[in-house]
Amino acid sequence: MSSSCGASGRFGVVGASGVWGRAVVVAVAGVLLSACAGSGTTARQAGARPSPPVHALGAPVAGTTTLPTPPQTNPPTPPQTDPQTDPRGSLPAEPPAQPPPSLTPARVDAAVARLDGVVRDTLARTGVPGMSVAVVYRDRVAYLKGFGVRRAGSPGAVGPDTLFQLASLSKPLASTVVAAVAGQRGVAWDDPVVEHDPGFALADPWVTRHVTLADLFAHRSGLPDHAGDLLEDLGYRRGYILRHLRDEPLAPFRATYAYTNFGFTAAALAVARARGVTWAELSARTLYEPLGMTATTSRFAAYRRAPDRAVTHVRVGGRWEAGPVRDPQAQSPAGGAASTARDLAAWMRLQLGGGVFDGRRVVGRAELARTHLPHIVSSPPRAPYGRAGFYGLGWNVDYDELGRLRLGHSGAFELGAATAVTLLPSEGLGIVALTNGQPVGAPETVTATFLDLAQHGRPTVDWPAFFGKVFAGMEERARAGTDYARPPVDAAPARRPAAYTGTYANGYHGPLTVTREGGGLVMRLGPHGVRRFPLRHHAGDTFAFETRGENASGLSGVRFAAGTGGAITRVTVESLDRTGLGTFTRR
Repeated sequence: MSSSCGASGRFGVVGASGVWGRAVVVAVAGVLLSACAGSGTTARQAGARPSPPVHALGAPVAGTTTLPTPPQTNPPTPPQTDPQTDPRGSLPAEPPAQPPPSLTPARVDAAVARLDGVVRDTLARTGVPGMSVAVVYRDRVAYLKGFGVRRAGSPGAVGPDTLFQLASLSKPLASTVVAAVAGQRGVAWDDPVVEHDPGFALADPWVTRHVTLADLFAHRSGLPDHAGDLLEDLGYRRGYILRHLRDEPLAPFRATYAYTNFGFTAAALAVARARGVTWAELSARTLYEPLGMTATTSRFAAYRRAPDRAVTHVRVGGRWEAGPVRDPQAQSPAGGAASTARDLAAWMRLQLGGGVFDGRRVVGRAELARTHLPHIVSSPPRAPYGRAGFYGLGWNVDYDELGRLRLGHSGAFELGAATAVTLLPSEGLGIVALTNGQPVGAPETVTATFLDLAQHGRPTVDWPAFFGKVFAGMEERARAGTDYARPPVDAAPARRPAAYTGTYANGYHGPLTVTREGGGLVMRLGPHGVRRFPLRHHAGDTFAFETRGENASGLSGVRFAAGTGGAITRVTVESLDRTGLGTFTRR
């Protein structure tokens, strides 16, 4: 989206609307953070003398007058050009691969000097308990500091070494790991996933045979938005979720973008399998240890054991409280890493250094560069002169108003964590912000404001207000269209409880049981009925329940339906039916 013109993109690149749109707010797409295209100043506008009319290759434009050349026996000697008087003599042989740097150390230093105030203001306006921030510029750590507390109401302060859950900021870390492995023998970005994991399958056999590691890292396999996430909420383990990806309906292969944590995870695990190790082991050996990222881990248990860790927080009645534990181990490559601002500063230096860290090549240049290229459109422009947003391999990829490549990603757990990173590779500049509060736009506010300060010397948008509105809108759109808190005035009564009790089968979500408990009906889902949901009557054969978990969306409907004989034979759970897999048949 333009910072001063009409919208040219949409917030984030997470695919479908609804709660999934905020569960992993993977990034503030650059189309939201940049100014209007064409906002630069032309040479004519600046008063510069226009060049003589020449073709792109330097030949005179047709129609200009030239004198005939006298006949010669030998080929004429090319005239010598003076760069001071002939513009052709100073032209480069080819256009630049990217715009030259426009920032200066003085401008970056001035922005860094104001960063304390930006962070403190953001925490004050949002109430988020704690934040840790790092800035890297030209291969040095220019800023590294923590603010606030690790747990609301407790004295433990956040510092540069406080461990935060990264949520989807894990994805660009994971693509760095795979890029490092892809530079070695035996694994390549274009390998079909089944080459390394023969048990992997999707609904279409042809797609199963051809979908590659890159396809899944770019979210272009055709899997639905956030496929598998609701199974995780119901308590199913990774193996069950990955096996049931084959039940998901597919959109057109390599033509549709849909953000998919478990598709991404399947590809990463296939790489680890090819190396004969776990994902956590591969990440540590390939990336964390070579960079000295001693606190970073892809194991949730290691995060839980860390004494200097930021606990997750949610807002309850206007106050921030330590929230329920979010265990993302099932999707570790996509959302399960934990790290510190200090460690991520080292990783940003590697990224901005083209795979070199402290003079050592850790990741192949070509393999890393491929992660920075657009692989699919994730945010189509919303205006004729707007810019599109793209997804690379684990990165949001876009180009700002100056044509510079901008890489970014956000991470968000609705159960209490939000993170964001933005890199400007041509400037050698990067910033990462980690918070311990549910997504309200705090880290995105800090990164966007800092880049504004570095480029313009001032904020161009009221970023806290903007992002606050965006996240509030996402939360509102996540809720069901029906207001289940208010049954119709003329609602039909329910049948006797025995008409609904029993077990209903579903090949994807597993069994659903309805029992009578304490005078009401209770629905159980997940392995061994581990998730318990009391039902409240809404109207006729429709009930409602309060959703829970990372993808909770408030009250959702449960619609029982009768067969030809009049008895209840099936039930559809609205929140589980976004791809048509939410109907259970009575046994």
